[in-house]
Amino acid sequence: MMENTMINEQVLDEKIAEFTKKLENKFKGTDGKRCITICGGTGCLSSNSKEILEEFQTQIQKRHLEEEVSANIVGCFGFCSQGPFVKIYPEDTLYHAVKVSDVERIMEEDIVHHQIVEDLLYVDPNTNKKCVRQEDIPFYQKQMRIALHGCGAINPENIEEALGCDAFKGLKRALKMTPQEVIDEVKESGLRGRGGGGFSTGRKWQFALDQDSSEKYVVCNGDEGDPGAFMDRSILEGNPTSVIEGMMIAGYAIGASNGYFYVRAEYPVAVNRLKTAIRQIEQIGLLGDHILGTDFSFRVHIRLGAGAFVCGEETALLNSIEGKRGMPRPRPPFPAVKGLWGKPTIINNVETFANVPYILRTGASEFAKIGTEKSKGTKVFALGGKVKNVGLVEVPMGTTLRELVYDIGGGIPNNKKFQAIQTGGPSGGCLTINELDTPIDYDNLIAKGSMMGSGGAIVMDEDNCMVDVAKFYLEFICDESCGKCSPCRIGTKRLLEILTRITNGTATLKDLENLETLSHSIRVGSLCGLGQTAANPILSTLSKFKDVYLRHIVDRKCDAGVCKNLMSFVINPEKCKKCSLCSRQCPVNAISGVVGKEPFVIDQTKCIKCGSCYAACKFGAIEKK
Repeated sequence: MMENTMINEQVLDEKIAEFTKKLENKFKGTDGKRCITICGGTGCLSSNSKEILEEFQTQIQKRHLEEEVSANIVGCFGFCSQGPFVKIYPEDTLYHAVKVSDVERIMEEDIVHHQIVEDLLYVDPNTNKKCVRQEDIPFYQKQMRIALHGCGAINPENIEEALGCDAFKGLKRALKMTPQEVIDEVKESGLRGRGGGGFSTGRKWQFALDQDSSEKYVVCNGDEGDPGAFMDRSILEGNPTSVIEGMMIAGYAIGASNGYFYVRAEYPVAVNRLKTAIRQIEQIGLLGDHILGTDFSFRVHIRLGAGAFVCGEETALLNSIEGKRGMPRPRPPFPAVKGLWGKPTIINNVETFANVPYILRTGASEFAKIGTEKSKGTKVFALGGKVKNVGLVEVPMGTTLRELVYDIGGGIPNNKKFQAIQTGGPSGGCLTINELDTPIDYDNLIAKGSMMGSGGAIVMDEDNCMVDVAKFYLEFICDESCGKCSPCRIGTKRLLEILTRITNGTATLKDLENLETLSHSIRVGSLCGLGQTAANPILSTLSKFKDVYLRHIVDRKCDAGVCKNLMSFVINPEKCKKCSLCSRQCPVNAISGVVGKEPFVIDQTKCIKCGSCYAACKFGAIEKK
């Protein structure tokens, strides 16, 4: 680890060169050594990747290979459904779904005898071809890592590896420019806020620079609250240094000397790695006073959020940092004019700041070459739901939804039909098969009735009920509303009551009319973005799946078999094998029959529609009606 010393530009250049060479040796094996890297993202840690690392270290010591082999944790590889991953350099061999029990075999066969462990390689389901290297896997082939730069390659708790992976090259260039030149560079790049709104990052910074104040602040919004979203968490876990550097560049650009990370406390791995990175950067003199011998001084602080979704909204987040209840403030004034403790403040999310070092390092024109006319660069998505390849994805803007779902996501499991993809989380909307060829960017998704949001992308198949999906998001919104304004506090509860009646089979067509009218009223009357977008899932599903709503209300049927009051389980006597397996699984004894002699029957007056019999039957005899 680097020594505790102040650092100037010449020393920084020397250190970057030294550690770049070390990292190159790690990847290419030019020093004759081999390196084993293990995915250390939260998903893989939950599947024992820490224990896998410890077992590798034990096996290395047992074989006395400390001088020839090393093993360390890296950030998220992205392909979460196939983890834990183990990658071996310099061959770039990638093993998936590794267990602790596989470690000794990998050591013996691969490390000692240089033979690939064939059964641990990923197999492309379309070609049945074994993929030896990461770039051979279709999941990665249309991706481009800018915000995720270094994730899955470097040890996030080692500042030397961060420096060897381009860290602080952007800051060094920025400090040779004027603050206005830095902001102009960000404007020219076309970078828009990745937190959901898509506002021009350079323009936001300009507002803060133009304010006459002796004290200004930079805030990083790491309060990632969308269900199923883990983009910001993975960046902080995989390369926290890049986000810190982005904040420092922003601080220099607007004249701020203090930055605040606001990260939810449910992200302990990200928080701990962030603390480690801050401490190590302070130790080498790149955080503190007179950075790189200039007049620029900057310090970083961490504040933990309690997990309130509303604190993802800028002004509610500021209230929380100040120790107040997380509730939004009326705007204007906007935070860039009057923000944290009444001082000019810029707030960007983790992914936005992670893009900034690349822009300053390579130049705005290089960043602007990527993406579409109005949406430049890449976007990170948490791809989940009914898709084969669940994981973290970073693609150039302009990639189509079809490419995201089928080429990267691998399509829908079990040969089910694609029904919709929800983008933008609770604030977004659903897009149907007719919109799959839409190029992903901020304006296109809004035009189609959804939004980019922070990057959640949930795929749904024919077994999802779209009314139930809207109800799920409304339940979330009702739980998370801060209650400050009545349109959101009361209106969303009325919306949920209507949706509940629809899914229970007690709604009328008047309810459907009221649902749409009230949705528009809440959108117009709410104070902050949470309330203003709360009805988006309803309006989106109403627009594209109105026939499903009518089927629930008029025919009292849920064709997806999700809304329990609108469906029933029946046994097809022609398919029944008279085995009693369904009867044995029923928790309320609603199924009767004689084993081997007569088909079994479900008593609808007793059935609680739990689905236990449906799951237990191996012959497809139990059907949803």
